[in-house]
Amino acid sequence: MNSLPLWLEITVGVFIGLATLMAVWRIIRGPTLSDRVVGLDAATTITMVLLVMIGFFSNRYIYLDVSLVYGVLAFLGVVAIARYFEGGV
Repeated sequence: MNSLPLWLEITVGVFIGLATLMAVWRIIRGPTLSDRVVGLDAATTITMVLLVMIGFFSNRYIYLDVSLVYGVLAFLGVVAIARYFEGGV
């Protein structure tokens, strides 16, 4: 069991929730398609942070590996979308 205080876990949860709301707002209200892609990239980064924090608070470090794989796949997706926007194949 970890010895972190409950207020720290609640604070982290609140900040992750606020960041998620801001990313979703950018995805929905982005004036251009590239703004929406940036919002989606931010949402994937927030999800990675959430996975790391769940692994840390629950002492199950398999979530770190899942987060790394998720990050690599998200990066490849953003690169593919950027290449599509440039007109490259």
